[in-house]
Amino acid sequence: MAPIAVSLNQNNVMPLRKERRLISMRAVECAGSSVYRSRRSRYASRSEPSASIGKRLFDIAVASAALFFFAPLLIAIAVAIKVTSTGPVLFFQYRYGYRNRVFKIYKFRTMRTDACDARGVKQTVRGDSRITPIGKILRKTSLDEIPQLINVIKGDMSLVGPRPHVPGMLAANLPYEVLVPYYFQRHTARPGITGLAQVSGCRGSTIEPNRAISRIDYDLDYIEKWSLRMDIMIIARTIRREFLSGSGF
Repeated sequence: MAPIAVSLNQNNVMPLRKERRLISMRAVECAGSSVYRSRRSRYASRSEPSASIGKRLFDIAVASAALFFFAPLLIAIAVAIKVTSTGPVLFFQYRYGYRNRVFKIYKFRTMRTDACDARGVKQTVRGDSRITPIGKILRKTSLDEIPQLINVIKGDMSLVGPRPHVPGMLAANLPYEVLVPYYFQRHTARPGITGLAQVSGCRGSTIEPNRAISRIDYDLDYIEKWSLRMDIMIIARTIRREFLSGSGF
């Protein structure tokens, strides 16, 4: 059969990138893709955060020391929560973990028990009426996150990594995986109490699509470039940005 020549007028073609400028075009890893795997050396796979024995030992050592150091503060916070509002001291919620496994995360309760969102789909906003008076202090200083050190010791989480999201989390009023097609790649590492996205300013609401996409891009950049030195740097920036400056809400 003779080949057929087709003339394409470039002026009549709408660029795909312009039409979908809010969707990032990062390459997606496909299961069983030998092309993708051939680009990854054995050293690279061993150096991933989820495969590092050094990172795991670092997590256990620092989390255990931090729990011991913060023990008096934890007791004081527990008493304050119990005295100022009815309900349990700790709040439990199921989040995505390593390789999409769901785990139970621990936090200090910062909301009224009659207004808590167990599924976590409704995000917290500034001036949220559901938050208790002591909860405002805990969230602003990120002290409500300290019980997650228990998750780190159990192996559900790491000190540093992508922040764990609730299943069905929305971004720009869409399921996150719809807005960001490569969303689940962030679960190739254990979730962290803090992460590169958080210390880079991508914390809070995911209503704005560009910020929601940037958050996932920061997560994947962390996984690709991970090192213990990077973990220490992120922890130091977190202490300065969250605990000392009080940027939470």
